[in-house]
Amino acid sequence: MKAQEPAPTRRGLSTPEELLTVPQVMARLQLGRSAVYDLLRTRQLASITLGRARRIPTHALTDFIRTRLDQEAA
Repeated sequence: MKAQEPAPTRRGLSTPEELLTVPQVMARLQLGRSAVYDLLRTRQLASITLGRARRIPTHALTDFIRTRLDQEAA
């Protein structure tokens, strides 16, 4: 029996990274599908591809929101 691989961690932290689907990001940002895919296409929102599926790390969504808040405050 193979030993199970440890879950990927973010920047050396011991907690596994949570990956969100496009519909989950749509719900959190209250945006449509096309708008989320535009953010992914323009690399404003980071993602990874697993097979044909796009997944967005939670830290990428948090970073995107912080960046937008900083831009609005400037």
